[in-house]
Amino acid sequence: MALRSITTQRRRLADEVYDQLVKAIMEREIGPDDRLVQEKLAAELDISRTPVREALLRLEKEGVLHLANSGGFRLSRISEEETLELYHARAAIEGQAARILTARNDAAELDGLRALITKTEDLKNPTTRDYFIANRTIHRAFMEAAGNRFLLEMFDMIWGRAMAFHLFAAIENADIAKSLGNHVELVDVIATGDRSVALEAFTTHIQQGFELHIDGIRSS
Repeated sequence: MALRSITTQRRRLADEVYDQLVKAIMEREIGPDDRLVQEKLAAELDISRTPVREALLRLEKEGVLHLANSGGFRLSRISEEETLELYHARAAIEGQAARILTARNDAAELDGLRALITKTEDLKNPTTRDYFIANRTIHRAFMEAAGNRFLLEMFDMIWGRAMAFHLFAAIENADIAKSLGNHVELVDVIATGDRSVALEAFTTHIQQGFELHIDGIRSS
């Protein structure tokens, strides 16, 4: 695992550590057999243990890490049932965001979402990580546009948990390209002004994501 020394003071050190650990997980530099010990990480990063502990505890709260029996932290493993619960939570949170956007029906705002989606989905030689980030970026844009900070916090927690190593391994066995391509249609549904239809469209979209995810798990 290659973590770089942190010197910037422009952000909280704990956030810097968190971002580096997330990147290491996503790039498979941290695997299910690795044990993360705050003292060792602090030494490698050349910082105190406090921000490292904060970052590790944040990842534990998000469900990405769990306390290891031998001390330190390891990547969590999530069952198919827990994965379904995550997608149910997504449907509830993102569906409510869709209802908020539909009620507001701001044409300029929706045009901005369409432009972001078109740009984000224009991937060149994408990897699994690229698809995951693009999908997350688009769905988070809907949440940000809805303007409810509590829904956004719940969204970040769910997508953080879904980031665990074994879930990345699972989606590599599925046709992850299917996760992109119909997000503009979701904006078009919002533009109809029908909140029930928008809620149903988002729920269906997220259910399709779950089915794609499970296909990957069962093929691994």
